Amino acid sequence: MSQLPLRLRWLGLLAALWLRSPAQAGTEQAPAPTAQGTATPDSVPVGRFVTPTVRVGELVEYELTFRHAPGLNVIFPDSTAAFKPFEYVRRRYWPTRTRQGLSLDRCRYVLRTFALDSVQQLRLPVTVLRGRDSVLVYGTPASVRLVRTAPALPAEAELPPLRQDTALLPLEARFNYPYWLAAAAAVLVLAAVVWWTFGRNLRQRYRRYRTARNHVYFLAQYARHLERFQLSRSLANMERAITLWKNYLARLEDNSLNTLTTKEIVALYGGDADVATALRLADRVIYGNQLPDEAAEQTDHALDALRRFADRRYALMRTAQRRPVS
Repeated sequence: MSQLPLRLRWLGLLAALWLRSPAQAGTEQAPAPTAQGTATPDSVPVGRFVTPTVRVGELVEYELTFRHAPGLNVIFPDSTAAFKPFEYVRRRYWPTRTRQGLSLDRCRYVLRTFALDSVQQLRLPVTVLRGRDSVLVYGTPASVRLVRTAPALPAEAELPPLRQDTALLPLEARFNYPYWLAAAAAVLVLAAVVWWTFGRNLRQRYRRYRTARNHVYFLAQYARHLERFQLSRSLANMERAITLWKNYLARLEDNSLNTLTTKEIVALYGGDADVATALRLADRVIYGNQLPDEAAEQTDHALDALRRFADRRYALMRTAQRRPVS
């Protein structure tokens, strides 16, 4: 009777140990749960081609991404980076996005290739700034397969003959700005040299030519007015002739002769006999109501004296223009 309770005790102890061991085992061996969706920074940038294949000369996109700590300064490659065997066309970048304590930088490059390798690789570095130093961080190379459009020939086959096409194609004429600008600059420099060397002489020659031309025009107009006056004996024609004479001398000598009175004009020319006699006679005829027929010979002589005086003043001006300017 005494052995039965002892056996029951051992059976209860074994049952308790058996029931306890799975709970302890589950508590000790169960792994700690991890937070779902928690991202980790990339050790290197990740580059990939958007499309797996490309043709010669065809545009292909290469995307470069890098996940890093928010406080890290990262610079992606620009157009001056080494893209061989590809050629840079353009790029598109996105602003840095920071979520759950992790920043993402992303840039997509548009490239083209003219290389004939079957498989072409590209690996671009990312520059990480650390104070005054910078570190280039390279990722794994990304590959793209070249699709050949020409049929493949056996190794022992001969190359097909080339087709010659020598027909000329019309090209649109383009304006050559550099050469024209260079020619214009050369012309300006030459003109400046000529003007600096011969400018004074050229100006003198031009003034003499203009003075001679104006004198010839004055003589022709004055002769016409004188002829009309001699035919009509009209005071209006005589007044026109004197006004023309005054305006010509004012331009020739660059003064205000056409606004002066007869007395002032005589004083200006030092009491010249021809001027004094002609202008006083003209005033007496015009303002004294004296008919020109009464002093026809005197008026003709007076008008002719004014023409001779204009010739003398022109000759003096030409002589002054020939003198060298110091």
